[in-house]
Amino acid sequence: MAWLAAGEGYEIALVEGRVAARSATGRTAGRQLKSLPKALKDHPEVDRLRRLAEWLDRHEAACVAQVDTWMVSSLPVPTELLARVWPDEAWQGALRDVAVVGDDPDEVGFLRDATASGELKVVNLDGETVRLSPRTVTLPHPVLLPDLDDVRDFAAELGIVQRVEQIHRATWVKPAEVAATATEVRDYAGGVFPTRFSLAARATGLGYRVSGGYATCKVRDSGTGTEAAVWIGEPYYDEETTTGALSWHDEDGRAVRLAQVGPVAWSEGMRMAAALYAGRKIEEGGDA
Repeated sequence: MAWLAAGEGYEIALVEGRVAARSATGRTAGRQLKSLPKALKDHPEVDRLRRLAEWLDRHEAACVAQVDTWMVSSLPVPTELLARVWPDEAWQGALRDVAVVGDDPDEVGFLRDATASGELKVVNLDGETVRLSPRTVTLPHPVLLPDLDDVRDFAAELGIVQRVEQIHRATWVKPAEVAATATEVRDYAGGVFPTRFSLAARATGLGYRVSGGYATCKVRDSGTGTEAAVWIGEPYYDEETTTGALSWHDEDGRAVRLAQVGPVAWSEGMRMAAALYAGRKIEEGGDA
């Protein structure tokens, strides 16, 4: 952005997300300073730029969160929308190199550009840059991608780094056979935490919602809303607590049998349960 006059012979601007200053006069005119001079600490223009930087940080985080929502839910996203938001650096950073699928579900490509005319430029798995003009695209959850290991290897060859965790997202595949009437998974139950508060804090820190005695995450799987939930203990319980079972519920709050849980909901629920369990107390010593 442009440098702004700030009085006292200085100019200021946002540089890499922080307020920077440079001399505006004398021999050192135009030279960026290592730190903000004391004379500018309380300057109104400095305060305005700081607030702008905070807003930009929030905007960038919101863009990443929205793209993550599209991906986790495999929602169709209008190509025209991607073209409109692409000039925004925050949106572009969140979307660049995300794997997308257009009209052909077997054709996966990494998004590199979106033109004003609504055309997408992607690098396909043959390493070729192709142009797509579908009405909508999906940002598939990795558990839905065929040959995921090959996709990951190819992405590594290209040096692809995604702001939204997609192709390298941890995934869990539902077993081919589950008990017909089962509604719970206990693979990650029994993780011990000092207090219920510490377990709830871990859940919220990982981006999950805490409601009542559960940590939850909502997913749309095959057009159906599903909520995964892990029991974390009664609210306001101050004693040692443990992670409980993982279960899924439909939009009306009814328990879903494991056999009916979709692949994305299963993977995301197991991912949440594993992430919570990973923060448990680990015993030390020979008897651990």
